[in-house]
Amino acid sequence: MADLWQKAMDHAVTIARRAGEVVREALCDDRKVMTKSSSVDLVTQTDQKVEQLIIQSVKEKFPTHRFIGEESVAAGEACDLTDTPTWIIDPIDGTTNFVHAFPFVAVSIGFSVNKQMEFGVVYSCLEDKMFTARRGKGAFCNGEPLQVSDQQDINQSIIATEFGFHRDPETVDKIFSSLRNILCIPVHGVRSAGSAAINMCLVASGCVDAYYEIGIHIWDIAAGSLIVSEAGGVLMDVEGGVVDLLSRRIVAANSRTIAERVVKEISSFGLPRDDALPPSQ
Repeated sequence: MADLWQKAMDHAVTIARRAGEVVREALCDDRKVMTKSSSVDLVTQTDQKVEQLIIQSVKEKFPTHRFIGEESVAAGEACDLTDTPTWIIDPIDGTTNFVHAFPFVAVSIGFSVNKQMEFGVVYSCLEDKMFTARRGKGAFCNGEPLQVSDQQDINQSIIATEFGFHRDPETVDKIFSSLRNILCIPVHGVRSAGSAAINMCLVASGCVDAYYEIGIHIWDIAAGSLIVSEAGGVLMDVEGGVVDLLSRRIVAANSRTIAERVVKEISSFGLPRDDALPPSQ
């Protein structure tokens, strides 16, 4: 069975690179923009084209496997993670970045069996960086091993987060209350790449010490979660428990020490209801 998953991972890397070529080509053309839940919740024809490219390619090689894809779910398909081998796809993580040609745009492909991540692939298209991880075998960027930072002092840390698409005052106030708590620890800085997958790869790379977000989806973080853990990092729910990839919230950090301090600061102001969570980018 292990050989089968390696073949699947090899295919994921190949198709992610091909999808990245589609994304780069589209940046040179007219990027037709549509909206989903709001005027700032964007989708493009390229998102839909890339997702179909990945799904069709995988179906040809692994016809019994299931899919959870951002655009498929947006079109009405169920978002259920079962024990069946499942490809979890974000065709363009960082659609708003893509629309504005902001240079952090990723193709994210995770693969789960028995509800456990077996491999993750995140291709940062414009940087030409291929992040990969296989369960129990480490994490890599363009073939070079990744290792989280050894920073244990939150005061000397850089923290990453995102701000979602909700613009109602109540949700924005909660987001900025959390941000204020983090900044006032104080930390060295807060950063936002505009892509959950890339933020998690930055944690795995050691240049960001933690990333937190409330409102992300499983396709945003499935691949990145394994890349972080295989690089020596830890994953935690924003209330301190075990991460559920379907819960729409996560803390990814270099260590439990940093993760627990982030949890302390972002949980102190209260969490929005699940139906009020801001959608991810």
